[in-house]
Order: sequence, then C-alpha cells, then structure tokens
Amino acid sequence: MTVEASFTHVFARALLGEPTVVVGLGDDPLVLPVASWTRAADHADHRLLALCVGPTIDIGCGPGRLTEALAELGHVTLGIDVVDAAVRLTRSRGATAILRDVFTDLPGEGRWHTALLADGNVGIGGDPTGLLRRVREILDPRGRIVVEVAGPTVPSSSGWASLEGGEHRSRPFRWAVVGLDDVPALAGAVGLVVDGVHHLDDRWVAVLREERR
Repeated sequence: MTVEASFTHVFARALLGEPTVVVGLGDDPLVLPVASWTRAADHADHRLLALCVGPTIDIGCGPGRLTEALAELGHVTLGIDVVDAAVRLTRSRGATAILRDVFTDLPGEGRWHTALLADGNVGIGGDPTGLLRRVREILDPRGRIVVEVAGPTVPSSSGWASLEGGEHRSRPFRWAVVGLDDVPALAGAVGLVVDGVHHLDDRWVAVLREERR
C-alpha cells in the first residue's frame, strides 16, 4: 500500500539511501540520481563551477557537493534548500547552507555575483520564467546565472511530478524541464541574454546575464 507523504519527507528518505523514482515527467519513472548528488564534485562539476564568479548562491543545493566545492575554491558561498536533511548534509561537509525557499527573503539579496542552478534546478516550481525573474532580484545587476539545462532537441515542458520511494509517494509538485534550444527565448523573456553555452561531458550549461548597455 502506498502512503502519501510530503515532498520533503520522501526526498529526505532518498538522501538516506532509499531507492526513489520521479514519476510524471515522462512515460516512464526516472531514477532519482542521489548517488551523483552525494558524492564529491567530479571533473565535470569543476568545469561547471569554473563558470561561477565571486560570491555564489547555490539554489537547491541538495546534499551540498557543489556548495562544498565552491567553498574549497575560495568562493563566499551559500546553499539553500527546502529539505532540512539536505541542508544538514551540506553543513556536515563544512559548507554554509540554510533552510529556505528561493521565493522568500534571502541573505545578501542584490549582492550575489553568481546564482547557480545546477542539476536541473531551473525546473523548481514548474515556472522557469518566474524563477529566473526571482533570481535576478537576488543577483548584483552585474552578476550571472549559471544554469544547467537539458540538451539540444529536448523539448521544454512543465507539469506535475511526484517522488516514489518504498511505500511512500509524495504529494504532486510542479517541475519543469528546459531544453537548450529554448534558452535564448527564456532569457529574453526576463531581460537576460545568453553569455555562453558550454558542453561539459554529457551536460549542457548556459551562462545568463543582463544585457550590457
């Protein structure tokens, strides 16, 4: 029998090792790649982090592999996540993290030089346009957004998804996928331009910034 639970409850259990899948984003369940989030940052991660400049906020930091690596590289860094277990794991790595939703007040608003949206976190809330508008408020006007997206030819989409692990299924939450081909239009819709696109092994990353006048 499947028991309905909160997203945070099911995600926390996943971080503790319970095999978990995402349902609703496609025809088949997708395995939640927890192992890749809980390991140390790898070569591709470090290539991604090389795109971050100055003080960096890691939005949806999860268990903190990138927040930790940013701090080790000398950045002033803050991880934020809505799952307490994720925040605790990030702190256990020696990195700074707080339990916070990106749409609530955040420390240092208007002063961050880089906002990092890795591991598909541009999908948070199911509304990439609204999310990027909010991230612009967090950034210094000269700052940049480093955003990992799906590859070329992958269609952008938005909808409801759930996590399933063990006997638990999370209540539905909104999520989105942004394909690389749609990034210029998405950036333009919120007053940003694409400053570069980077193919990092099997990952695609775009750097967005305000248009210079």
